[in-house]
Amino acid sequence: MSEQLNLLPTALSDLFAQVTSSGYITLADRYGLKAAILEDCLSEEEQSTLDRLLYGVRRGRLQIVNEISALM
Repeated sequence: MSEQLNLLPTALSDLFAQVTSSGYITLADRYGLKAAILEDCLSEEEQSTLDRLLYGVRRGRLQIVNEISALM
């Protein structure tokens, strides 16, 4: 039996705003990104948001951390 991951309608835009303001992609954020990537029907805007986050990681503008939340 496989689990189905469903995104909330504004999940990616909220995630993008939170990650870009903090500069960190947390463990919880990565699970959200995983759910988005596994989603079969991403809009063009959502795909662009994912691409921008991955580009930020690749360019060193965003750091991946092993904390559950960026809130200290």
